[in-house]
Amino acid sequence: MIKHVRTKKIYEIVAEQLTEMIKNGEYEAGDRLSSVQKLAEDFNVGRSAIREALSALKAMGLIEIRQGEGTFVKKTDIDLTNKMIPTVMLKKDLEQLFEIRKLNETGAAALAARNRTNEDLDKLSAILQEMKHSEGNGHVGEKADIEFHMTIIKATQNDMLYRLMKTVSDTVKESMKEARQLFLYSNVKKMNKLYDEHMLIYQAVKNKDSEAAYQAMLDHLVGVEKELFKESD
Repeated sequence: MIKHVRTKKIYEIVAEQLTEMIKNGEYEAGDRLSSVQKLAEDFNVGRSAIREALSALKAMGLIEIRQGEGTFVKKTDIDLTNKMIPTVMLKKDLEQLFEIRKLNETGAAALAARNRTNEDLDKLSAILQEMKHSEGNGHVGEKADIEFHMTIIKATQNDMLYRLMKTVSDTVKESMKEARQLFLYSNVKKMNKLYDEHMLIYQAVKNKDSEAAYQAMLDHLVGVEKELFKESD
């Protein structure tokens, strides 16, 4: 059967070329990349394509953007990254990550509602307080968000599920940090909505309501997914 050939977008081509340059040592750990304008000129593309390519590389953990300083190559294990993600984290990779999260984390929320301990509830409550008071500090909010989801998985009391999610946690963390930083923590209203969604998940788990926990987690993940892809379209 002949498969449909997908045409790559400009930013995907740029992202792949930049990744190869990092892998080949043309850019080394700690090196500062050229400005968006200079990269646009070098690649003969628009600045928006460069920004999207840099976002993909940042989500993948290959670069970091320092406010007021520029964009720098991070020290990373390229071989390990390639085992998790074959190229750069493009839109299809993020879509697949959300599929994994929706399959695993909705079930985890339902299971956590049945098996959670008071200790789990205390930890979730403390994380929510941290999230609530993280306004203006995106790093703290991101950290609390990630901890919340991993604590839900831990609350299932299913060690195999926890180990499974840990194997992809670094990939999920990088992509989710990028999504939240770009599309959620930049807006106070969205930050408050995000907090409310986590609170609904917590309340369902606390009340041992598996169906409500499943639905609250699904609604949350679908909402973040729509927000992310709305911005990337």
